[in-house]
Amino acid sequence: MLNKTYTKYIQSLHNKKSRDVEGVFIGEGTKVVVELLQTRQFLCKDVLCTKKWFDENNNLIGKYFDEELKIIEDFELEKISALTTPNEVLAVFAKKGSTEPSLKGNISLMLDTIQDPGNLGTIIRIADWFGIENIICSNGTADMYNPKVVQSTMGSLARVNVVYKDLPEWLEENKDVKIYAATLEGTPIKEINIKEGIILIGNESKGVSNELLNRADENITIPKIGNAESLNAAVATGIILSHIC
Repeated sequence: MLNKTYTKYIQSLHNKKSRDVEGVFIGEGTKVVVELLQTRQFLCKDVLCTKKWFDENNNLIGKYFDEELKIIEDFELEKISALTTPNEVLAVFAKKGSTEPSLKGNISLMLDTIQDPGNLGTIIRIADWFGIENIICSNGTADMYNPKVVQSTMGSLARVNVVYKDLPEWLEENKDVKIYAATLEGTPIKEINIKEGIILIGNESKGVSNELLNRADENITIPKIGNAESLNAAVATGIILSHIC
């Protein structure tokens, strides 16, 4: 049985403030937990699981986690889970420090206030798919360690370097980097050939801020054929990267 103190501790990690104070985050589900363990990018502090999950996965997990797993009841997992429908396993991982992105000779992503955790997680996963190593986020972008972000990345969080910056200030210090802003009007992505630089993706409802647009070297767009008003930020990111990577 989990005691009340530890239950409250895990529940507190649903909130950014507690994650920042404790320096940890949670991952849930077999795919996420196993992949984060296998990459060895995040130190695993604890694994809590059902008896059924333990019986099926103990030998595998034992290769990557030396400590004793905590076997808990379904109702206990439901109490500490951040998911609407709890999975069979939850793990606590230590955050890792981000490294300053290396921009020379590659393509990176820049996110201007992406607020939906699901969108951010999906963008991280898309970046991993296309081999994008760095994502530079505005300070107003969703927390990369939000449980919904972690869940949406499906393990890609361990392979993509995500950093948070004051974007105008950071761009002022990196004037030599070419910025391509994704907008509703601009050069069609089929007509450009980008080998190096940053693809700038804007906020879900407001797009790229004027301050950042004024710093962009070129606006690029996905040509519209139908009548939809706009594209989801993560979908747009995937389409753009599929054309330039």
